[in-house]
Amino acid sequence: MKLKGNINHAVCRWCYSSLSLDDLCVAAKKIGISAIDLVGPKDWPILQKYGLDSSMCNGAEISLEQGWNDPQYHSQLIDNYTEMIPLVAEAGYKNLICFSGNRNGMDDETGIKNCAEGLQKVLPLAEKYRVTLVMELLNSKIDHIDYHCDKTGWGVELVKKAGSENLKLLYDIYHMQIDEGNIIQTIQKNHSHIAHYHTGGVPGRNEIDDTQELNYPAIIKAILDTGFRGYVAQEFIPASPDPLLSLERAISICDV
Repeated sequence: MKLKGNINHAVCRWCYSSLSLDDLCVAAKKIGISAIDLVGPKDWPILQKYGLDSSMCNGAEISLEQGWNDPQYHSQLIDNYTEMIPLVAEAGYKNLICFSGNRNGMDDETGIKNCAEGLQKVLPLAEKYRVTLVMELLNSKIDHIDYHCDKTGWGVELVKKAGSENLKLLYDIYHMQIDEGNIIQTIQKNHSHIAHYHTGGVPGRNEIDDTQELNYPAIIKAILDTGFRGYVAQEFIPASPDPLLSLERAISICDV
């Protein structure tokens, strides 16, 4: 594919679990994708073999449900991130994912306070190694019932309270369309707090084509207009019998 070069394209590993990581890397290079999302240390050598970036590292989190909003997990999370942050930096990568965890009856203010207090224990290390911890926004209506960081405003307040440029948000367009909508205006208002984007068709995390309700060319253009130069990672479930054909089409749609 001949791409325009305005977007740094990435793809999420888990959506192509039917392929070996080597096969996905070969296909990504042919399509023009420059990075793979959600890959941990054991697989970084494969990415490096193909000259691909690890655009959103993982492996330090406990789970989506057990996260920084609950102090009982802080000790383990601090140990995990203290070990992982230097590994990310030494491999030459920049972003490491993190999660709020579920509410379990907790109010929003307490959740923000707990997350900030826990993250502040590892953010100085992230600053030292120039690694950004990236809190993912997920919907709590359909896919991740009770997840706490389910609104952009909540995530932005957490970033502000934590008080570090090394904490940002992963704005998942699919998830935020479900929980709050108003995608383009929200991005325009809050882009300074966003380090990374994920795609996905609504409804159903399906193909991002005209079978669903989101206008991805307009959304990607709005992202570009904010001055964003990070990665936009495809995270939809391929419907085509040839999943790589689905991926190629999605990259074409987003290559504005």
